[in-house]
Amino acid sequence: MRKLLLITVLSGLMVFVAACGSSSDSSEEDKGNASGEAEKVTVNHELGETDVPKNPEKVVVFDFGTLDTLDKLGVNVTGVPKGSIPDYLEKYKSDKYANAGSLKEPDFDKLAQINPDLIIISGRQASLYDQLKEIAPTVHLGVDTTRYMDSFKENLNKIGTIFGKQDEIDKELEAIEKSIADLKEKAEASNKEALIILANDDKISAYGPNSRFGIIHDVFGVPAVDKNIEVSTHGMNVSFEYVVEQNPEMLYVIDRGAVVGSESSAKQVVENDLTKKTKAYKNDNIVYLNPDYWYLSGGGLVSVQEMVNEIDESLSE
Repeated sequence: MRKLLLITVLSGLMVFVAACGSSSDSSEEDKGNASGEAEKVTVNHELGETDVPKNPEKVVVFDFGTLDTLDKLGVNVTGVPKGSIPDYLEKYKSDKYANAGSLKEPDFDKLAQINPDLIIISGRQASLYDQLKEIAPTVHLGVDTTRYMDSFKENLNKIGTIFGKQDEIDKELEAIEKSIADLKEKAEASNKEALIILANDDKISAYGPNSRFGIIHDVFGVPAVDKNIEVSTHGMNVSFEYVVEQNPEMLYVIDRGAVVGSESSAKQVVENDLTKKTKAYKNDNIVYLNPDYWYLSGGGLVSVQEMVNEIDESLSE
């Protein structure tokens, strides 16, 4: 009987000690959580390697393609440059979101006030990277147009890692890739040679493969009427005589003036007596692409799909 009583007492003591140990471990975990040390992920990008907090709460975005991706994924954004927000992202013009300056001139005082957990930039802010990273972890998620889809996917995967949205991204990417495959088949069947121009007031510049808008040729499969266009961010300066000489079957026009407040429209500039001699004009194949997607915010889940849709529609007519 005494032996049984002793065993019972010892068992009780063991349970008590175990419970105390468990409580102590929990207490240590609570202390760790209370310290505010968030889990971090390392992001390799064009301008370096940056440790970023997982699921950052305060995010400032200077790249509109990334902004449209985050919006599509339901990720909260704290601040944006409000000066030239695309119409389809106009909700970010509201007072709910902080104004972080302009695309080329971030408001550093405002950024310091926001004290963001993450800043996302692209080419227009690249020269300011060193200053921005002093304020908060900063990553460059601009698209490399010479390898558009690979770069696009890499950026999406980085977003998926940072915000825990990889499953949603995989699903969206699958749909985009399917629509691109269908478009390439249509472009090959059509075999219409195209020229891409950017209209800027009374001036035009041409873009070909591997260029800023080269996704039309490189990814979507639309043949280029001129394969030797000089690759440049601002395009190759050309005249309307050049357009007539190339005589494209499709003429794709991006109207820069429409997003920078120009008074003259691209249609007024482009559809002149010279252009009217081209196959594109005669066959009603001058296509005015939406500059919100093409000029302001390429490389987003929404913008890339809309770019596919626009080219697909142009080949259906």
